[in-house]
Amino acid sequence: MGPASSFPDSPLGGGNSGANLADILERVLDKGIVIAGDIKINLLDIELLTIKLRLIVASIDKAKEMGIDWWEHDPALSSGARHQELARENAELRQRLTALENGQQRETLDPVHETETSRD
Repeated sequence: MGPASSFPDSPLGGGNSGANLADILERVLDKGIVIAGDIKINLLDIELLTIKLRLIVASIDKAKEMGIDWWEHDPALSSGARHQELARENAELRQRLTALENGQQRETLDPVHETETSRD
């Protein structure tokens, strides 16, 4: 019998450690946890660099409750966001194409106007 078996409630081993870890993980994901920290690099009392770190560990449902849903709008992480970006880009290109076609039609219909503006 090793030390883990002689202390069943010990976090180092024993019968309930898997259940305890699962309970802790469930609680963290259900409630969420925030870890914050700042890193500052100074040289002779001159601040050269400041890095602010914020880490949130929560379930997706909890994150959405808190208003955090950036992954849904990032094209690199969401296929729906990528489709929306492509649709937006496609609409912009169609508008530009229509504007170019309309401008070209005006030039062919009114060549005198084009020569007058080019002289100015």
